[in-house]
Amino acid sequence: MKKTFIITGIIVAATFALLFIFNKLTSKTDTSDLFTKVNKGEFEIAVTEAGELIAEKSVDIKGPEFAQGRDIRATNIRIQDLIPEGTMVKEGDFVATLDRTELANTLKDEQERLVTFMTRLEVKLLDTAVVMNDLRDEIKNQKFIVEEAAMTFRNSKYEPPTTIRQAEIELDKAHRVLEQRERSYTRRLAQNRTDIYNQNYFISRVTRRVNDLEEVLSGFTVTAPASGMVIYKRERRGNKRKIGSTINPMDRVVATLPDLSSMISKTYVNEIDVSKIKPGQKVNITIDAFPEKAFNGFVSYVANIGEKLPNTNDKVFEVQIKIEGSDPFLRPSMTTGNKIVIKTFDAAVYIPIECVQAGVDSIPFVFTKDGTKQVVLLGESNEKNIIIEKGLEPGTMLYLNNPEKPEKFKLAGEDLIPVLKKREKVKKAEVVL
Repeated sequence: MKKTFIITGIIVAATFALLFIFNKLTSKTDTSDLFTKVNKGEFEIAVTEAGELIAEKSVDIKGPEFAQGRDIRATNIRIQDLIPEGTMVKEGDFVATLDRTELANTLKDEQERLVTFMTRLEVKLLDTAVVMNDLRDEIKNQKFIVEEAAMTFRNSKYEPPTTIRQAEIELDKAHRVLEQRERSYTRRLAQNRTDIYNQNYFISRVTRRVNDLEEVLSGFTVTAPASGMVIYKRERRGNKRKIGSTINPMDRVVATLPDLSSMISKTYVNEIDVSKIKPGQKVNITIDAFPEKAFNGFVSYVANIGEKLPNTNDKVFEVQIKIEGSDPFLRPSMTTGNKIVIKTFDAAVYIPIECVQAGVDSIPFVFTKDGTKQVVLLGESNEKNIIIEKGLEPGTMLYLNNPEKPEKFKLAGEDLIPVLKKREKVKKAEVVL
């Protein structure tokens, strides 16, 4: 029993010793982490945003064209089959098939209409030939009747007046019947010509519609207009067109063939930072797929109008960054990291932002390791550090956060307070203006 107590005591003592040593080591580490040094050197102000690679130039792979003048109702067309994205194709290679169902049914209906109109025309021509031939025979026969009546009238001049008058009436009646039949023939001929013209017009129109449908349907098998890598078309909402997607007459692009020798990183910058970005600014670019590679570029385009991306209420502005040079590993849709350099200072004095404190009077200050509460005049900042225009010298050790007893630190740099207050008044005046 006594031996057990002794062993237990040894274990407890060893445990306390280890805890004491661990606390000492930890406190030393924590103490070293509380301080940082005032640095001097190159200082960059940058905006960092993720982006996506796109080709600066590309060839569109389009579906059939519903040209103006064609008697075809424009409609959305579903993509029925599509080769995998990233496939290398040559000019003329198969790319996609579009759903032919609706237009194929329309073509079948129009072909049936064409057959019906042509049959009607044949029947009309036959009927017209028979009817007009009968009318011509009637006119010819009536001319013989007129001739006989005229002979009877001439031979009746030695007859009694009643006979002469009767012959004259018969001749007049024969003439009127002939005139009526000639007018009837003329009207019927004009009517038949109009009917035949209308039938030919409908046949011509339906024939043209059939030809247009056949020509458009021939484009439902989409082929590559040039050689390259197939990249799916990205729609306005960011979704890529794939099997089951639709194209329309105003946007017939199924996919694209990008020029991989000239790439752009497209990114979106929030409305707060976009005012800092101008065309021509240098950009440091990294590729998520190849973290060991780094590229240089410059801002080539900044949108003037903001937009809202899907699933967010923030307003952003599109920014395009031209990558200098080319690399065979770069591919569309790769994710990039874009560091847009807004401004560079060659020899700036700067410290971490978390070192800077401020009281109720908004006067900025820092705590130095030698026990001073130093007032500082701040300059521009980036995501991590801020420039110190006055108040600190390079190499000075600072607290990264509040020390344990800040009230014991001696205030220094009071001569900077009037400058700070004057600067604050200028800023407020600018805001009012």
